[in-house]
Amino acid sequence: MSEAIKPEIAEKIKQLEKKFKNSGQDLGSYLDGLLHDRYLTYWDYIHLDTLLSLQIPRTHFPDEEIFITYHQITELYFKLIIHELKQVIDDKLQNAAFFTAKINRVNRYFRVLITSFDVMIKGMDKEQFLKYRMSLLPASGFQSVQFRLIEIYSTPLVHLVGTKDRAEFSEQDPLGEVFEHLYWKSGATDIETGEKTLTLKQFEYRYTPRMMRIANQVKSSTIFHKYHELPEKEQNNVHLIEALRTFDTNVNINWLLMHMGAAHRYLNREKGAVLATGGTNWKSFLPPSFQRIMFFPNLWSEEEKENWGQQWVTHQFNTTHKSSV
Repeated sequence: MSEAIKPEIAEKIKQLEKKFKNSGQDLGSYLDGLLHDRYLTYWDYIHLDTLLSLQIPRTHFPDEEIFITYHQITELYFKLIIHELKQVIDDKLQNAAFFTAKINRVNRYFRVLITSFDVMIKGMDKEQFLKYRMSLLPASGFQSVQFRLIEIYSTPLVHLVGTKDRAEFSEQDPLGEVFEHLYWKSGATDIETGEKTLTLKQFEYRYTPRMMRIANQVKSSTIFHKYHELPEKEQNNVHLIEALRTFDTNVNINWLLMHMGAAHRYLNREKGAVLATGGTNWKSFLPPSFQRIMFFPNLWSEEEKENWGQQWVTHQFNTTHKSSV
């Protein structure tokens, strides 16, 4: 005699039958599929074998694998950051608690990236790096489209224009015109001739359509806009303000300073700096005090803007680290 079906199981079967009936499907067919389906394994679920096959060095130097793997890890964190930013942009609740929770997640991801950057600064042999880097030309971390998308999702394009030209543009200007003056383009352009490096040409050819499509999608709904659309009481929420200031600091100061540290160790020398693999002039491009990019300029005092990237950075980061654990 077969064992009686438990009432709670019978109820679940009825719910499943109703679900599939409403969609025009047959529950029995789905149950047959479950009978024949394999058990899910950890390695299949995360596609482990595929993931571990993606590190393909171009040279025989062992430390190149560290370089590749760390950059791939970084891009995965960027994906998680974009995942959270898009949820804020799509949110209709206008609730500071939800907003703060998502930005704190973003800050947590950036904290991991910033604190783990010692892998790049101290975790590779300098002589190996200076040799295998020559096989990477003209590829460069400059070409990370996900980092550029984080910027586009976060703030109006006019806030990303280089300091020299920023006063000439407003949110009313066509996005295509503003896009041509974004600060990072000058980092891969010859100052004397105005000629773009191959690194920049490749990047623009591959990703400009995607970046412009997203810039148009979020033209009035970036994280900056979403904050200013909140009711006044929600805008004044101290936890949200602190989260947004921390986000600004992490992306536009601390993340850049970590890259400065790596560039200084591997590319600096007494007789002049070595150019980055993409031909970018990192000494003029990376310092946050030069570009003064701020996602939320209205959340900073004039003194803080004036000292952007020069003071209070260590204190700000240490405070953030303690408060967000």
